[in-house]
Amino acid sequence: MTVEIETTEAPDAADLALIGQRLSEFNDADAGPSDRRALAVLVRDGADGPIVAGISGYTAWGWLYVQWLWVDASLRGQGMAGRMLDAAEDDARRRGCHGALIDTFSPVALAAYQRQGYRVFGELPDFPAGRTRSFLQKRLG
Repeated sequence: MTVEIETTEAPDAADLALIGQRLSEFNDADAGPSDRRALAVLVRDGADGPIVAGISGYTAWGWLYVQWLWVDASLRGQGMAGRMLDAAEDDARRRGCHGALIDTFSPVALAAYQRQGYRVFGELPDFPAGRTRSFLQKRLG
């Protein structure tokens, strides 16, 4: 086999999907089936209105991972992040999850997550420069 290493800032979606699929196959064989399932919480302005807040993440191996949490500026400071996390955690518990994981480099978000019961278990200084990326977890059981 002759290998070539390529770097790109514009990877093909099919290539990324292949890497994800192969890693999932390896992890399932190594650690057991993940039962990975997408999980989203959507907040709309009215029944059919635009999305004004939301969570995107997934559940796997008994954990909820909140990858993205966003709240429109007009709703910030009103407890919307906590309400969305409650909804995501409730759904994760129904799926059999025992823990939740989230990370942030925003001091405001960090305080909100801690109010929600999340505890810091790791930090990465200067990610981005001048900030600390905090990794938090919460027991759901």
